[in-house]
Parts: sequence; C-alpha cells; structure tokens
Amino acid sequence: MEILGVKIDNLSRKEVLEKVESFLHEDKFHQIATVNPEFILKAEKDEEFKNILNQSDLNVADGIGIWFAFLRFGKWLKARLAGADLAQEILGMANEKKLSVFLAINKNGLSSYEEIIRVLSQKYPDIEFSGANLDPLSFSSYDMQNTKYEILFCNFGAPYQEKFINSVKDAKISVAMGVGGSFDFITGKVKRAPKIMRYFGLEWLWRLILQPNRWRRIWNAVIVFPIKVLINKK
Repeated sequence: MEILGVKIDNLSRKEVLEKVESFLHEDKFHQIATVNPEFILKAEKDEEFKNILNQSDLNVADGIGIWFAFLRFGKWLKARLAGADLAQEILGMANEKKLSVFLAINKNGLSSYEEIIRVLSQKYPDIEFSGANLDPLSFSSYDMQNTKYEILFCNFGAPYQEKFINSVKDAKISVAMGVGGSFDFITGKVKRAPKIMRYFGLEWLWRLILQPNRWRRIWNAVIVFPIKVLINKK
C-alpha cells in the first residue's frame, strides 16, 4: 500500500523476519527501510528520497502514525516494527550465522563507532564487525565496492542513510538498513521509552520529554502528518 505516495509493505512481524532471512540467503543486494511519518513527509519534498524508498526491497511500518494512516484508507496494518527492534533481530540472525556486519556511523552523532562496536561486540560475539565514523554530507568519498561484509547498518538519519545505502547498492552486501538513533539506545546515550508507551505508540511523547529540542520533528509526525493523511484521498 502507498501512504502519500510512499510504499509500505503490510506484513506481520513474522513475515518481515522471514523475508529478511530469505534476503540473507540470496546473493544480491537488498535495501530495507523502516518508514515512519517523518520519512513520508521528507519524501514529499525530496524526489530522490521518495524514489529510493519506493524501490527498496522491504519497507517496514514504523510508528503509530502509519497504523492510523492505514485505517484512514480502510486497511488494517498487520504490525508496527521499530527500526531499533528490527536491527536487533537482524543482529541476532547475523550472530547465529556468524556473518559480518559493517557499521557506517555518523561522525557527528551521539555515539561514536568505537562506543557502538564495544557494546555490540559483547552482545553479539560471533559477528565480525567493521565500520567507520563518516560524514553524512560527504559519504560519496567512501568506497565500499570491494567490501566482504554481508550486512550494512547506517545511522545517518533520513534521508542521508537511505541515500548512502543506495549509493553502495552494487557492493557485495545482502542486507542494508538505515537505523537512525537505534545505536544510541544500545550505548545508553538515549533512554528508550518504556514498553507500555511503545505498545500504545507514545514513543514521541517520551522523546519530547527527554529531548524537547525535537519538538519540530514531533510536531510534524504527530500533527502535520495526520492532517495530510486525513485530507488526502488516496
């Protein structure tokens, strides 16, 4: 289904994980995006970003706003799956299969590559990790065409992480996904919302309490996006 022109795959959690598992067995590149209301609003203004999302191999619904958008158009969303949760599921698969993972980390982010790798290496000891601190605005200078890593995670934030992933889609990587601030939860730099708030889709309220400077992003996701969905006919 499309929400404001952006494709969303309506899959259950089990179906999403089965699809990722199948990607890991295929000798080809697969891009995954966890699409939330912010992504869709940004895609309205950025044609390149919209095209990348609509060409992704898997677009997972992330955020209560997507659930409401499905209802608006008479559809039932099978599952919401946050990027942080999907990333950990994929890392679990990688650890079990002893795969290799490359981390493209925003050098200006809260958590450095060194901090992230320290935590992940302890939690997933059978994964071969590598990566680098990179500049989201000049990633084109980074060459991954000869990489031997099977999985790529990038935390530049949208749309930069999706554009970076798309720029290396010919590399020998099976699964690539943007993870936004997911690693900041892992390093403890940002405290994740309690499970009860996540269940009811109130992560935005938690983030607003902890990081009031995010108010503009939250306003767009909680107010602007629903209004656009309501007045849109398809």
